[in-house]
Amino acid sequence: MRDGDHDDPAYDDVLTEHTAYAEALRALGLTIEILEPLEAFPDSIFVEDPALVFGESAILLNPGASTRAGEAAAILPALEQRFPQVLRLAEGFVDGGDVLVTPGEVLIGLSARTDRAGAEALIAVLDRLGRKGRIVVTPANVLHFKTGCGLIDEETVAVVAELDDAAIFGSLRRIVVPAEEAAGANLLRVRDTVLLGTGFPQLRDLVEACGVSTRTLPIAEIGKIDAGLSCMSLRWRAA
Repeated sequence: MRDGDHDDPAYDDVLTEHTAYAEALRALGLTIEILEPLEAFPDSIFVEDPALVFGESAILLNPGASTRAGEAAAILPALEQRFPQVLRLAEGFVDGGDVLVTPGEVLIGLSARTDRAGAEALIAVLDRLGRKGRIVVTPANVLHFKTGCGLIDEETVAVVAELDDAAIFGSLRRIVVPAEEAAGANLLRVRDTVLLGTGFPQLRDLVEACGVSTRTLPIAEIGKIDAGLSCMSLRWRAA
């Protein structure tokens, strides 16, 4: 789905979902810090978009929506406090929602929010970190690349039918999300558990058939603004 196709979410319900999300991450052993809200940037709850982080460094991205143009500058001080180096894009636009880090490479999906100049700039920065980046294409009816896919384990990725393509995912095994549950494709792997939205029983069965534990969370309200489980956090293993 593209943004603008749903009813507006209820603030209190979004807050409830975000609180449950943070509690689930803590329960899985992560240390959580919630940044101060940015009242001028209502999409800043989706903190994954202005930055890409690894244990040793962070990359400041440049979200492609004009309404989010100030988010990268706003999150920069927090990144500088937590990482020994923060690198920046030389040009272009990249949303973190279009970036999937796999064991072998970093996939960057071109979309309405991520352009080729930004993707190429990100590949150059990744190369400085000793990581390989590769440009792929996000389907036209998918807001972000990761709206339609998510890693289940080191060898397996869940994908919507439009992304069921070996040319995109290489040697990764692809599990196709049932069409009626495509909204659940933005799942989130945390250690040995995969977080899923509630209401996607077929997808949950597919994930558990891979031998992976699952945990479900409510995402109905954030789903109204085309968001999912990866969007609301930046996650890294401490160096």
